[in-house]
Amino acid sequence: MQHGLPVEVAGELLTLLPDHAVFWNDERALIIADPHWGKEATFRAHGIPIPAGVMRRDLLRLTDCVTKHKAERLIVLGDLMHARTGRDEAATMQEIAEWRKMVPKLECILIRGNHDRSAGDPAPEWGFSVVDEPHRFGPFELRHFPLDASEAAPRRSADDPFVLAGHLHPKVKLAATPQETLKLPCFYLGASQFVLPAFSSFVDGGLISPVEGDRVFVVADSQVIEVRTDTCTESADSRPKRGRSARSH
Repeated sequence: MQHGLPVEVAGELLTLLPDHAVFWNDERALIIADPHWGKEATFRAHGIPIPAGVMRRDLLRLTDCVTKHKAERLIVLGDLMHARTGRDEAATMQEIAEWRKMVPKLECILIRGNHDRSAGDPAPEWGFSVVDEPHRFGPFELRHFPLDASEAAPRRSADDPFVLAGHLHPKVKLAATPQETLKLPCFYLGASQFVLPAFSSFVDGGLISPVEGDRVFVVADSQVIEVRTDTCTESADSRPKRGRSARSH
């Protein structure tokens, strides 16, 4: 498995990981977006028989990332929990508590997302610091919601913050031929913001349509690969925005 693809963003070296995470080397920080813990429990609470194990595998993947990269800090760009009903299942809460015991020294920071506002803040024993967006950290402005196209102007100076965000669960459609297309999760880097793929393995994604100057890094076959934007097929109305439809993930 590839250990990650290094990319310079706002003067900082970030390593894009095939586990749908970013490692910020100088800060020893692992950054993820949209883990949606407890989503399978929420489905079960509504009578949909989703087998257990999805979140457990995601937690093991997260632990592996922390251990492999010797991360000292975890930054979650929103939607830690999927819904309040997910907290009602004892097994779900126990799995998260057991995960925390595996990484007891890890500093954890949550930027509240739309699901967090309805699901509630993390349980105190999980040891998370919780802040609202935007939250400035070094050259970055940490958010859950990306800026919309009208707000995401190129940075004029190094003092202007560079946005790191989630929420979109970005995917891109690649076309080998008009009849052969492939939809893959991606890291989406624009002139002034960087949108991470969802960390959860139990979510769908929204197709993006990158424009000239954007960079797209797909996750495929346990690798992160940069693709040319002209190989990405168009998806209607998929530029980052903060309208009602953008808040539904």
